Amino acid sequence: MSSKTVLAINGSPRRKGNTAELLGHALRGAVDAGAVTEIVHLYSLNFKGCISCFACKRKDREHGICAMKDDLSPVLERVKQVDAVLFGSPIYFMNITSGLTACIERLFFSNYLYSNEIPTVFPKKMPSAYIYTMNMTEEHVRQYQMKERLRIMEQFTTRHFRIPPRTLWAYDTYQFKDYSLYESSIFSEPAKAAWREKHWPEQCQDAYDIGKSLVEWRE
Repeated sequence: MSSKTVLAINGSPRRKGNTAELLGHALRGAVDAGAVTEIVHLYSLNFKGCISCFACKRKDREHGICAMKDDLSPVLERVKQVDAVLFGSPIYFMNITSGLTACIERLFFSNYLYSNEIPTVFPKKMPSAYIYTMNMTEEHVRQYQMKERLRIMEQFTTRHFRIPPRTLWAYDTYQFKDYSLYESSIFSEPAKAAWREKHWPEQCQDAYDIGKSLVEWRE
């Protein structure tokens, strides 16, 4: 039996930041479960978000294909070919990054028809996960209802992949190697360091477990 393939899409501008590190642990979990893995760093690509051309909705065209042609086009097609997908993003200004937003716009809108009978043309059921990293504390996430904000996107993921995505929220991340170089008086660097020392290994393990679970999923 051939190995499953798990694709990670890094929506962070950083290839070695918190988000990429957790995606790496998730992919290691997938490898240990017998999968082949790939990763795409979105901010290395040249692409734009959906331009609402509606080509994907035309009756005289094949559905499920974004008409825009750029560096993201092969990524969108690759999502249909793999067995599971991981989306990773830091939270910037109360949302996932603009890069991952653009990617998800084009992925899901091109597979969505204005039809009650056909809710999606995505070709199969597929397990997925979102890994979110953020400077906010867990208390801030509750205060600003961040999980409710992103739940709509997760619901669209369920609509297209037909399986609810798994999620990991990594709070209170350590941002700078040297906090003295930045205007950051609202934060306590020692407190952040203590939080990271205690909780980061747990979050890395959670990411590993998610990656493994995507491979072990059975319909």
